[in-house]
Amino acid sequence: MSSKHLKFTRLVFLGIFILSLHSCYSVRFVSINGDEQPDPLSSRTDYYRDMQVIELDTVITAKATTQDINYLIKESSDCKSGRIHTIEFRNTLGGVLLSAITFGRKRKVKIKYVCQLETN
Repeated sequence: MSSKHLKFTRLVFLGIFILSLHSCYSVRFVSINGDEQPDPLSSRTDYYRDMQVIELDTVITAKATTQDINYLIKESSDCKSGRIHTIEFRNTLGGVLLSAITFGRKRKVKIKYVCQLETN
């Protein structure tokens, strides 16, 4: 293998590595009004310990004419109040690649959310 070829290969891998670092991030929005819905049986040790977390990990298909995609939070046994206290959106390299390969038609969605405590 020539030294030019080896340098080019290293440069390509370095570029891919840098792109992968920038494509993995998470954003968390937290309400300062109200308390989070507790989960006393939770064994989590991360930010969400003692909170009832609902996780959504799916692929959404959008048409070329789709401008907005909505996910409705309803009152249920998982979310008694139907209101959000904390929401975290996570973007990964796999999600970015899927969106790029499908020209934005398919989007991988990883969301964690905590509902607000139901008040009387």
